[in-house]
Amino acid sequence: MEDSFLRKAIEEAMKAKSLDEVPVGAVIVKNNEIIASGYNLKESINDPTAHAEIIAIREAAKVLGSWRLNGCEMYVTLEPCTMCAGAIVQSRISKLYIGTYDPRAGGCGTVFNITQSEHLNHWVDVKWLYNEECSELLQEFFYEKRRNKDG
Repeated sequence: MEDSFLRKAIEEAMKAKSLDEVPVGAVIVKNNEIIASGYNLKESINDPTAHAEIIAIREAAKVLGSWRLNGCEMYVTLEPCTMCAGAIVQSRISKLYIGTYDPRAGGCGTVFNITQSEHLNHWVDVKWLYNEECSELLQEFFYEKRRNKDG
């Protein structure tokens, strides 16, 4: 099951890539069913909060009719930033499955650890999947960006 949900998050990331957005995708699952999804739209809609995770959380809250996403799991292709990690904690998501880490801005253990902070009122069970496809998708995207900028 884990692989199929991550596969859907990767499909969401590919949608972002097709719009020349940083290819990050997320899905939210409740009772083994995808209830929400999202992909980065920051550049497309000029909204600094339009990260895949935030979009998916907003959609899930609408679907459930509550901001409390207790019992929900999120699958995301890239380790959430501090903003998204905070939103994951605030929304009470139970489990977070991460495709690859973010060594520059990760908010779930790599740089900061918002999701498992003893100072906050909710603790998220984080599972690292270390998916090669998630890593390669980002590496290729940024390689192309640098190449096009230089050439």
